[in-house]
Amino acid sequence: MSARSSIDGSVLGDGFGGEVITPDDPGYEEGRRVWNASIDRRPALVARPRSVDDVRAAVRAGREHGLPIAVRGGGHSVAGHGTCDDGLVIDLSAMRGVEVDPERRRARVGPGAVWGDVDPVTQEHGLAVTGGLISSTGVAGFTLGGGIGWLQRAFGLACDSLVAAEVVTASGDVVRTDDDPELLWGLRGGGGNFGVVTSFELALHPVGPEVMAGMIVWPGERAPEVARFFRDHLPDAPRELTLGLVMRLAPPAPFLPPQAHGRPMVAIAGMHAGSIEDGERAFAPVKALGSPLADLVAPRPYVEMQSMQDAAWEPGAQNYWKAEYLSGLPDAAIDVLAEHLATITSPISDFKMPYLLGAVADVGEDDSAYGHRDAPLILNINARWQDPPEPEPHIAWTRGLWEAMQPHSAGGGYTNFMGADEGDRVAEAYGSAKLSRLVELKRRYDPDNIFRLNHNIDPGP
Repeated sequence: MSARSSIDGSVLGDGFGGEVITPDDPGYEEGRRVWNASIDRRPALVARPRSVDDVRAAVRAGREHGLPIAVRGGGHSVAGHGTCDDGLVIDLSAMRGVEVDPERRRARVGPGAVWGDVDPVTQEHGLAVTGGLISSTGVAGFTLGGGIGWLQRAFGLACDSLVAAEVVTASGDVVRTDDDPELLWGLRGGGGNFGVVTSFELALHPVGPEVMAGMIVWPGERAPEVARFFRDHLPDAPRELTLGLVMRLAPPAPFLPPQAHGRPMVAIAGMHAGSIEDGERAFAPVKALGSPLADLVAPRPYVEMQSMQDAAWEPGAQNYWKAEYLSGLPDAAIDVLAEHLATITSPISDFKMPYLLGAVADVGEDDSAYGHRDAPLILNINARWQDPPEPEPHIAWTRGLWEAMQPHSAGGGYTNFMGADEGDRVAEAYGSAKLSRLVELKRRYDPDNIFRLNHNIDPGP
């Protein structure tokens, strides 16, 4: 008999004040799903806490009954870590409050909040923190894994702005990072390995409310030219400017000419975190490439830029991702990218390369669990498909591009972009020195590896 057929909501105890969803409830099908439709799991229970005490009760219940525990913030983990088979999902979506202290430039954010909850509130005060590129991305997983976004070169990764946190540990106790700076170090890139973070305190930075931002699109045959410009221009770009190179098939969007729809395209997307005037000067060399299919770079509200891609990244598509830090973008690598653009297998797949460095590289390697701060680029290959449902061509295309780019790898790995089949790359993500430090932290807070449904740091025997 499976745990799903023998466990009901009573295991959470009378003190649990949140919502409980079982397989017999009408909301179960929706409650068990996560953003990546390739992940199809059936938990025994979905518990939605409304308070820290509810989270404590859920963790203790899962432990006492030997249930696998999956923790879900926004549910965007491509590896599907926000759900499980025959276990307990702690769905934090009812705990999504955002409080801003504009004088201290701090935000206190609930564990179920998504960036669409945070950005409008911080922007009321002309403040922001590096956030996800899709407004439905959860703050928790994004921040705990690192947090690459449009503000990274100006203000660092999301985890670099994490100044304090409250955590429910595997024992059901509440720990605050004020009492343990080493735990804060581990949360800055070490993921959800040490407990359920129930409160994030984030440093905010002056941004907007309008920024110079958007995307310029060219036909796919210009991909080598645009990629070489991207490579050659980056070292001289101001740190307030974050740019990314994007290749995909052109969507049937009204801002693109109909004859371009479904054909290969290349784009440079970006945001300037300073004044509109400085932003215009920073984007001028990009605009000077000329003859685009579309030029969408313009002054726009920061919150608009943060949600511009929402429609293209709605839940329900199947996903298979691979990523790699790159040491550079020589002509041989550009030829590989152009070749794989021509063979892309799905109209909603893409691959992109954000430029890093700037404030990302200012943080000392010993100041956070996140590593590889000297890598200038990261390649993120996002295979996404709906029809036909067979995954094999899309997975093969993704792996083919990733393998072809290995000669240009800077080493390591970024856990937020790792799929479910990449658990063996966790050690690469941190390196031996950081991994040893993380293992010691794991042994202190979760020696039995209760929180293992993640890119796991194994505490060992």
